[in-house]
Amino acid sequence: MKAIAKARIESIDILRGVVMVIMALDHVRDYFHYGSIFGDPTDLKTTTPILFFTRFITNFCAPVFVFLSGTSAFLYGSNKSTTQLFKFLFTRGIWLIFLETVVNNFIWTFDVTYSLHIFQVIWAIGCSMICLSILIFLPRKIILVVGMLLVAGHNALDGIVVQGHSFQSIVWDVLHHENVLVSGSGHIIFLHYPLIPWIGLMALGYLFGTFYQKDFDATLRKKWLLGLGLGSLILFLVLRGLNVYGDLVPWSVQDTGTKTILSFFKVTKYPPSLLFLCLTIGPALLILYAFENTKNKVTDFFLVFGSVPLFYYFMHMLVIHVFALIGLVITGGHWQDMILTAKAFQSQRLLTYGYPLLVVYLVWISVVLLLYPFCKKYMLYKQAHKEKWWLSYL
Repeated sequence: MKAIAKARIESIDILRGVVMVIMALDHVRDYFHYGSIFGDPTDLKTTTPILFFTRFITNFCAPVFVFLSGTSAFLYGSNKSTTQLFKFLFTRGIWLIFLETVVNNFIWTFDVTYSLHIFQVIWAIGCSMICLSILIFLPRKIILVVGMLLVAGHNALDGIVVQGHSFQSIVWDVLHHENVLVSGSGHIIFLHYPLIPWIGLMALGYLFGTFYQKDFDATLRKKWLLGLGLGSLILFLVLRGLNVYGDLVPWSVQDTGTKTILSFFKVTKYPPSLLFLCLTIGPALLILYAFENTKNKVTDFFLVFGSVPLFYYFMHMLVIHVFALIGLVITGGHWQDMILTAKAFQSQRLLTYGYPLLVVYLVWISVVLLLYPFCKKYMLYKQAHKEKWWLSYL
């Protein structure tokens, strides 16, 4: 691969930082808002415009995170052989699956028995990296075709449903169908991130890295960013307007104009539909276009979080869960209720728990500001110790 210009990576880290700060809002909402643990903030029967927006804005996080993970893989492999990149992607993928299964599940639940397993974005990235480690041996045109087929074509599989809990049905759930698996009364598995579209998205993100080769013309790159960004949004509007393909749930006219608009923008995340990805990746590319050469205190702030994404992810989840536990005690609740076991979910003992959205936003800001100095210190440590190979896994 051709060399990558170091300065150009900053805009990618800034974008990653923006979406990771926004991501914290969604996770704070999960642990603090009224009925959030068992409710759906996009349910048109119960939501409000501000609650819908709070959830909608955070939809950008997972797809951008996965897409840029593919881009980072390209950048990392710019001065390495294909075999070396394969080894890194394969081993890091396994490492991420381990972190999701053991570390992340505990941070989300505080359940030492692991009776509740939630397979989320870290799992999806790990599995997608393993698949990408194989795809990199193919010509780039073939990778492009595979990526496009998985991203644009997987909605053609929406009508396939495999009933029961057979091996075949579990495999289908892992690949394309969000599901909850219950084993007796003592174990629950949430499969939130079916893999097919995420694998395709990471493959496209990997190819996106070619725009940041050292000798790639900056003016041409900006034209591509603008064209692809606007093109994605136009494709969303056309397909969503036609209402015939691209999302599991078509939009419909509601009893109010506001709810009709919300229905139009309520696209499927699990698994991410073609329209969901158009609506989220499109603006991300436009942000890269806008911040190509921008550097100020605001971009420096987001750059810190974008430079240490995995560290920030685990730290912010730990802080949010601890804050929720402390808040429960302060308001007269039992701290044990914030230990999220399978039994806790089945009994729905936190069904009426929660705080107003104002509290959610205040806690979100507090979490981000609290973590900033720690993330900055770790970022500087990584920059000063590039010889430590294991830092690339963290």
